[in-house]
Amino acid sequence: MRTVRACVWTLAITAALTARAGAQIGGKPVNGGNPTPGTEQPVPPNLADRVTLTGCLQLASKSSSTIDGNAVIDSRFELTGAERQNNLPADTGGSPAGAAAAGRTYRLAAIESQLSPFVGAKVEISGEILPRPDQSPQSAAPTLQVEFVQKLSASCPP
Repeated sequence: MRTVRACVWTLAITAALTARAGAQIGGKPVNGGNPTPGTEQPVPPNLADRVTLTGCLQLASKSSSTIDGNAVIDSRFELTGAERQNNLPADTGGSPAGAAAAGRTYRLAAIESQLSPFVGAKVEISGEILPRPDQSPQSAAPTLQVEFVQKLSASCPP
């Protein structure tokens, strides 16, 4: 009888501890919506605006002001001698903005740390062509929102 009672108590204590430990793990799952209240999710990329370019990554300006390493900026870097690559999936680069972007120089919108290691190198960059602001002249270089960068060679050809 004593053995049965000890087994019952052992099982009861084990079940209680297991239930308590299970309540501490995980938490309430997020069902749809944004997991961070008050923070807007980024707009998904438009595949029709996506292009791949090769060229020389250069500093566009030498700013003396402090740069936030986590902020996307489009005035610090540019891709010069750009050549469009045709190694993208079907239905990409065919939007009016993607098709019109045929220049040899592109402004690059990216986080500082994403591009700074590649300054002076020949690179391949994939990203989304951003629409021109209304006040921007047509002669201004198009802006590419950088999604991927790969070094092709350590320096640019002269």
